Amino acid sequence: MRLDELLAELQGRLEAVLATRDRVHALLEAVVSVGSDLDLEVVLRRIVETATRLVDATYGALGVVGQESTLVQFVPVGLDEGEIARIEHWPHGLGLLGLLIKEPQTLRLAHITDHPASYGFPPGHPPMGSFLGVPIRVRDEVFGNLYLTEKRGGGEFDEEDEAIVSALAGAAGVAIENARLYEETRRREMWLQASAEVTTGLLSGAEPHEVLTLMANRARGLAGADIAMIMLPDRGRKILRVVIADGLEAEEVEEAGGTEVDVEGSLAGRALSSGEPLMVSALSEAGLPDALAGRLSVGPVAAVPLGAAGAVRGVLTLGKRPGRIPFNPTELRTLHSFAGQAAIALELAEARQDAERLGLLEDRDRIAKDLHDVVIQRLFAVAMTLMSIVRFVEHPEASDRLQHGINELDETIRQIRSTIFALQTPRQAADPSLRARIVELVEGARGHLGFMPGLRMEGQLDNKVPEPVAGHLLAVLREALSNIVRHARASRADVFTEAAGDTLTLTVTDDGVGLPGEGKRSGLRNMTDRATALGGSFEAGASATGGTRLVWRVPLR
Repeated sequence: MRLDELLAELQGRLEAVLATRDRVHALLEAVVSVGSDLDLEVVLRRIVETATRLVDATYGALGVVGQESTLVQFVPVGLDEGEIARIEHWPHGLGLLGLLIKEPQTLRLAHITDHPASYGFPPGHPPMGSFLGVPIRVRDEVFGNLYLTEKRGGGEFDEEDEAIVSALAGAAGVAIENARLYEETRRREMWLQASAEVTTGLLSGAEPHEVLTLMANRARGLAGADIAMIMLPDRGRKILRVVIADGLEAEEVEEAGGTEVDVEGSLAGRALSSGEPLMVSALSEAGLPDALAGRLSVGPVAAVPLGAAGAVRGVLTLGKRPGRIPFNPTELRTLHSFAGQAAIALELAEARQDAERLGLLEDRDRIAKDLHDVVIQRLFAVAMTLMSIVRFVEHPEASDRLQHGINELDETIRQIRSTIFALQTPRQAADPSLRARIVELVEGARGHLGFMPGLRMEGQLDNKVPEPVAGHLLAVLREALSNIVRHARASRADVFTEAAGDTLTLTVTDDGVGLPGEGKRSGLRNMTDRATALGGSFEAGASATGGTRLVWRVPLR
């Protein structure tokens, strides 16, 4: 009997040794498996799956610890899609999970609810009893915690389970570090490639909109965001206007109509003013207008200035869907550096526009000088020659024709001088000159009149006429042309505008039926009131050739 007992004890110990050997082999295989991949997401899931298999746990999870001791990522194992859907929300890092975050030490319990720090489970969460929590360290930093629950068979986790999971956690820290270094290297390479693309676009002279669109697309992809928007300041930097949207909800941004964001009170506005990248964890904290925010299903938001403090030219705004990991400071710094190239794109575009504008002004000045120094002088010489021979022409009809030719030369000289004044007047493309607006009004009347009115402009209309006076002049001209269309039944009309000395004169003539003897004259009264308000005068009467002649004259001051 004693021999049988000794043999049974020996057999039990051999089985224990074999079981330990098998678990050690399984642990070694697990360590090799965990470190065999460099994709961080894959590594994290493989760690949890391996830990649950080694200690025969029903459920397992890995919680990644972020800033301010909160869970920023939760990787569950053992739950099917239906069970996951029934859980109201993932753990926020309270209760036992919060305790492990604050005090990263191994924790083993027979029943979770027995611990005083137990916080309970969110609605829809399956019941769990036994618990084993082990911290995962990457060097001296706590990366996260392994959570294992419900040992199969209803037993408890023992010291051997704790030792195996602790050994696995050590190997997991090395695997995570390798995966993070690989991911960082790969991301840096992708950032460099994206920077090279943007630089190539800048050096090739691509349009700013094209470069900014490329930058938004690359920044969204590399930062793992779901949407990216480029916002540029407008209205004296009081608002930010969304000019480019890239991502899954770009069409919703365009359809929203609320693409104007107030600088004051918005995340993008603070980034514009401070020149520093900022982030919030929820869209409600970003200060976007309701018309825009209502169409976006976004959680974490980052705002990155385009340029350094004091010279910010816009803001790159990125958003991730709710539940995703927020942007971290390293990503923000990288985005800020990358977004600086957008500021270069805008600066180069402005410099290119300034150079083109300067070249245009130089060409206009050269043409004006050539007209003045060459063309006008030659025409003037021809006119003087013709005037000198008029007295030698005895035939009356020939003398009249010669005099008519001299008058035409004088008129041509005046027209050229008017053109010279126009060429020498600098103006912005977005701010049409007075001459351009007069031409637009006259050409616009062609379709209603059935013919093109004659137009002559003299003097420095663009330089000497103040904007308020110009507004009155255009209103009077519009009213005069409207009267010709509605009442004159004319076949010819002429408009003459002159800025001579300190006086602005507008003369409009036609060969129509003339002014009615009676009837409403509200249009003429309005012209008179405008002239009187500016200290000028208005005359309306018959033209020398029939029809009507209107003369509106005001001082320039």
